[in-house]
Amino acid sequence: MEEKTLKDKLNDPVSHPSHYTDGNIEVITYIQDKGFIEGFCLGNVIKYVSRSGKKLSSSQSLESKKIQDLEKAVWYLNYYINYLKEMSDK
Repeated sequence: MEEKTLKDKLNDPVSHPSHYTDGNIEVITYIQDKGFIEGFCLGNVIKYVSRSGKKLSSSQSLESKKIQDLEKAVWYLNYYINYLKEMSDK
C-alpha cells in the first residue's frame, strides 16, 4: 500500500477534506458543539451508502468512487460511535 504524503494527509477526501477544514475548526466540530451530531452523522451514513458510486468524476473509476463513498459512511459512523463512547465515559 502506498504511503500518503503530508499534503495527502491534510487533504484526505474521506477523513479531512480540505473544503471542510479551511477555517479555524472543522465543520463537524461546530455541528457537534451545537448539539446536532447524531442527525448529522447518521444522515451522512445514509447519504453516502445510498449514493455510493453514483457521483462520478472523470478522475475516478466507478469502483474507487464506490469505495471512497463507503469509507466516508464508515468514517461518519465511527465518529458518532466514538462520540457516544466519550459521552458515556463522562
